[in-house]
Amino acid sequence: MKRILTFALLLMACSLVQAQPKPIVVDLWPNGAPKENGLTGPEQPLENGRVANISRATLYVYPAATANAPAIISCPGGGYRRLAMNHEGHDMATWFNKQGITYAVLKYRMPNGDLAISISDALQAIRTMRERAEEWNVDPTKVGIMGASAGGNLAAQAATQFTCEEDRPDFQVLFYPFIMMSKWHAQSLLMGDTSDEAVERYWASKQVKENTPPAFLLCSADDRTVPCQNSIEYFQALRAKGIQAALHIYPSGGHGWGYEEWMPYKREWTAELERWLEQWTK
Repeated sequence: MKRILTFALLLMACSLVQAQPKPIVVDLWPNGAPKENGLTGPEQPLENGRVANISRATLYVYPAATANAPAIISCPGGGYRRLAMNHEGHDMATWFNKQGITYAVLKYRMPNGDLAISISDALQAIRTMRERAEEWNVDPTKVGIMGASAGGNLAAQAATQFTCEEDRPDFQVLFYPFIMMSKWHAQSLLMGDTSDEAVERYWASKQVKENTPPAFLLCSADDRTVPCQNSIEYFQALRAKGIQAALHIYPSGGHGWGYEEWMPYKREWTAELERWLEQWTK
C-alpha cells in the first residue's frame, strides 16, 4: 500500500512539473541599454522568489498554443527596489496560456533614482513583442501591459508615456497600482526633482490622453500600502477622456496578493479578468 501511495505521489509531482511551462528568455538590450542604472554586482535573490539589484532587463516569454495569440507583458511589483517575480509574475503563466494568451514577465531594471530607466524597459518589451510577433505567433495588434503595485505604476507609465505606435500597449491591466506621484516619491524616483512639473509628468492619472489604452483595474478596499484611491483616480481620468475602463474593488485582501491562493476573492477576480480579456483580445 505504501509503495502504491508513493508511486501515486511521484506521478502527481511529475504532472505538476510538466504542467509548468518553460519560458523563452530574452535579453531586452543585447547591444546595451541606451542608459545604465548605475547598479553594480550580481542580482540579489531574496525570499519567496524576489530579486533585487537588477541592472539587466530580461523578458521571459510563455507562448500560447494558439495561433496569432494576443500577448500580455507583466511587470511585477516590489516598490521599485526589488521584484516579486513569482506570485506577481511567473505563477500566472499557465492561467494566461489557458486563455489562449501569450504571457511574458518583464524583469525590468531598478530605477535607482531615475524612473525613466524602468519605463524604457517596459516600452522596449512592447516593441520586442511586436518585432518578434511572427516568431512567437503573436498578434501584434493585441499586445497589452500589466503590472502590480509599483509594477502597476510602471504599466500605467507605459500606457501614458508611450512614444509611438510601436511601443503603445493595446490594453492595460493594473493590480493595486501606485498612481498618485508625490514629491516624496519624486525624491527617490525622479533624480530628486520634486518640482511640480516633474511630479505632474509622472502622475499617471494626469497624463491620460484620448489614445491611452483601455484598462482593467483591481484592488482591495483594505489596502493600506497603496490605497484604492489610486485606482479610483486613474479610472476617473480614463472615463473623463472617454476611454473604456473597468474597476473592481474587493472588500478585503490587503496589498500584494498577485496570484496567491490566500486572496479571498481570487475566484472572483480571475473570472472577471477573463471576461474582460475576451472583449479586448478576441
